Amino acid sequence: MSIKVLTFGCRLNSYESEVMKKQAQEAGLENAILVNTCAVTNEAVRQARQQIRRAKRDNPDAQIIVTGCAAQTESMSFAEMGEVDLVLGNDDKLKAESYKSVPSFGVPIEEKVKVNDIMSVRETALHLIEGLEGRARAFVQVQNGCDHRCTFCIIPYGRGNSRSVAMGPIIDQIRALVENGYNEVVLTGVDITSYGADLPGAPKFGTLVRSVLKHVPDLKRLRISSIDSIEADPDLMECIANEERLMPHLHLSLQAGDNMVLKRMKRRHQRDDTIAFCQEVRRLRPDMVFGADIIAGFPTETEEMFLKSLDIVEECDLTHLHVFPYSARPGTPAAKMPQVKGPVIKDRAARLRKVGEVALNRHLQSQIGRECDILVERNGLGRTEQFTLVEIANGEPGDIVRAKIVGATHRHLMAEQIS
Repeated sequence: MSIKVLTFGCRLNSYESEVMKKQAQEAGLENAILVNTCAVTNEAVRQARQQIRRAKRDNPDAQIIVTGCAAQTESMSFAEMGEVDLVLGNDDKLKAESYKSVPSFGVPIEEKVKVNDIMSVRETALHLIEGLEGRARAFVQVQNGCDHRCTFCIIPYGRGNSRSVAMGPIIDQIRALVENGYNEVVLTGVDITSYGADLPGAPKFGTLVRSVLKHVPDLKRLRISSIDSIEADPDLMECIANEERLMPHLHLSLQAGDNMVLKRMKRRHQRDDTIAFCQEVRRLRPDMVFGADIIAGFPTETEEMFLKSLDIVEECDLTHLHVFPYSARPGTPAAKMPQVKGPVIKDRAARLRKVGEVALNRHLQSQIGRECDILVERNGLGRTEQFTLVEIANGEPGDIVRAKIVGATHRHLMAEQIS
């Protein structure tokens, strides 16, 4: 075995895992397992620990290096695991020199830890890769970190403050990916709609999107990962309205549908802001589909408050829901608030997921009979422009196939290629 990577969490982690592997290979590392952790929930941390133990059982001679957000925020707890040889911080994991000297087995725990003060990091370096192995689309990191302090979120302490990558290198990287055969690129980051505030002239995220589409004319499809709708700027809205190569799917960092819960979360939008945004975007782009992150059982959430989150799924016509049962993260203000009981959280999450299933099914049924362009991913599956999963027998991974939707299951569409 050379180098294996276990990735948890967000799309940005998927991108960074590929960079980590490349940097470790350049450093000459062999027979190692890199574990790129996520800190967003207690469950994500638990799963990482479980996989670390399993990886060591299956590969007793491999060195295990743990990094990512959970390693940044809980470095000593991972160092105390006998299976772990090295713990790297989120900044150090992207540097080749970090992989050149792995501590010998049996050293003091303190010597296992190479984690810096993430808040002191001021730049996000652009790491050029030709694409992500085994993926039909490529992810390009345009921003890292977050300046906001939502009361439930530990991520700023794992990622640091917001840092942006200059537009020129981003455009060069996307051009290289297109030349390497990628038809679809996803712009990703921790808080991408805050892009540019730290760059000369403070360009907005919409300016970046417009520039990519202008300067890389051969790029067939551009996607945006999760956005904070309250930060959507005029250029972004113009691109949504007029740029067909910008895919009609937006994933919203919504979190809740009740104003008091949103206030206690320290979010910057209110319920009506989200509804107005969705209405305006659909006016500009009628085929737009929305996904959203929603937390069930946030501290102090009453049944009445929760019903507002249920209702907003219908009011915004959300299609792809990511439901998170609230998980108290040590060190966050929300962890000190009056907690909702576990069984209630579990019940509310299940109810949200049920509403999400109904919404998804409604969308799937509405697509039958339509023609679309499908990006083939793997094993006979692909994604429509609206990021809806679809079964199709034709095409190789990365191909874009023109097809007609002929049916639907409760989870995905079925399509046939148009001759």
